[in-house]
Amino acid sequence: MYKGSESRHSVVVSTLLKVCFAFTYFCGMIKVRLRKKISQRVVSGHPWIFNNEIEKIDSEINGGELVEVYTHDKKFVNPKSQIIIRLLSRQKESEINDQFFYDQILQCWEYRKKLGYIENCRLVFGEADSLPQLIIDKFNDYFVIQTLALGIDRWKPAIVTALNKIFQPKGIYERNDVPVRELEGLPQQKGFLSEPFGTKIIINENGMKFYVDIENGQKTGYFLDQQDNRRTIQHIVNGADVLGAFCYTGTFEIHAAHYGAKSVLGLDISENAVQQAIKNAELNGAHNICRFETANAFDVLKQWGKEGRQYNVVMLDPPAFTKSRENIQKAITGYKEINLRGMKLIKPGGFLVTSSCTNLVNAEMFQQIINMAAKDARRRIRQVVFQTQSADHPIIWGMDNTQYLKFLIVQVI
Repeated sequence: MYKGSESRHSVVVSTLLKVCFAFTYFCGMIKVRLRKKISQRVVSGHPWIFNNEIEKIDSEINGGELVEVYTHDKKFVNPKSQIIIRLLSRQKESEINDQFFYDQILQCWEYRKKLGYIENCRLVFGEADSLPQLIIDKFNDYFVIQTLALGIDRWKPAIVTALNKIFQPKGIYERNDVPVRELEGLPQQKGFLSEPFGTKIIINENGMKFYVDIENGQKTGYFLDQQDNRRTIQHIVNGADVLGAFCYTGTFEIHAAHYGAKSVLGLDISENAVQQAIKNAELNGAHNICRFETANAFDVLKQWGKEGRQYNVVMLDPPAFTKSRENIQKAITGYKEINLRGMKLIKPGGFLVTSSCTNLVNAEMFQQIINMAAKDARRRIRQVVFQTQSADHPIIWGMDNTQYLKFLIVQVI
C-alpha cells in the first residue's frame, strides 16, 4: 500500500473473494501481498481491494477468513469476484471479534440518533459505515439484515448478538434473498434470526402510518432512503391534481394527500404493490383522495400525453434501470423517455418530482437527462429542489457507490 517493497504495514481482512479489513497483526494468519503500484483509490481510503491489485496469497483460502495484507509484488486471479478485499478498519489496535461488531453497530446507532433518526432508519449502510456489504434497516423495534458478502456473512451471529444487546428488539429478520449473494458462493435465503413474529408491521413516517411487509416487500420491505424527500413535496401538492408513476406502496402519493392534494392517482405495474398502496391509503384516511391502478407507466403516460391529460404535479420514482455499465445507454434512454412523457402531462407552471436510484447515473448525468427531456418536450424548467438519499444513508466522499439516489423537483413552464 505504500511506496517501497520494504513496507510492512499490515491489514486484517476477511475474504471469499470479498474481504473485510483492519490495520493490525495476528501471528499465523494467511498473508496477502499487494502489487507495488496499488491504485491511488485504495491508498486514498476506498474500502475495496480488487483482485487485480493482489500479487500473492501465501496459502490456500476457502473464503471468509481473516488474513494479513502487506504491500509487495505478484498477482492473484479470483474466479468468483473482482473485489478481493473489503476494509473493516484502519486502526492498528483493532481486533476483529464480537466486540468489534458491537462497537461498530453502537457507533452507527449513536450517529443516527444525533441526526434525529430514532424510530425508522438505515442503521448500517455497508461501506459508508465501515461494515462492508452489511445492511441493517430499523423499523421501530424490528430489524432487517442483509449480509451480501461471504466475509461479513461469517459474522452474522456476532451482528445478531450486538443488535440484541443494544436494542432488545421485538424481532430480527434476514432478507438475503438477493442474487448478488450467489457471486459470493452464498445461497439466497430469508427467515427469522429471532423468535418468529408477525412480519407485516406498521411504522410512522412524517405524521403518517405505513404498512411494511418485512418478509415479502421489495429489498428490506420499505424504501427508507426517500423518507426526507417525501416531505419536500408539501407545498407544491397543496390543492393540486397529482399523478404518481412507479408508486410502489403509495408513500409519495399518500404524503401528497396528507399535504392537501385535491386528487391523487398512483400507478404501478405490480398488482401486489397497488393493493398495499390501497391499504396504506385506508390506514391514513386518504382513500377518498388517492386512487391506485395497476398499469405499465411507460405505456400509460405515452397514451395520456396523446389524449391531452394534464396534472399540476407529476411524480416519477422508477426502479433502477440498470446495474451494469454495459446497459448504461439503455438506462439513459429510459430515464429521458419517462421524464419526457411526464413533462408533457404537466400544466404550465406545474411541477415534476423525479428520482433515479441507478448508481451508475451520477447527479450531473441525471440533471443532463432531465434537461434533454425538457428540450424534447419543448418545455422550460427551473430547479426547485435537488437532493440525495436521507442522511441515515451516509455519503463518503470519494466512494461513489455510497451516493446513489438523485431526487429532483423542477417547475415546468
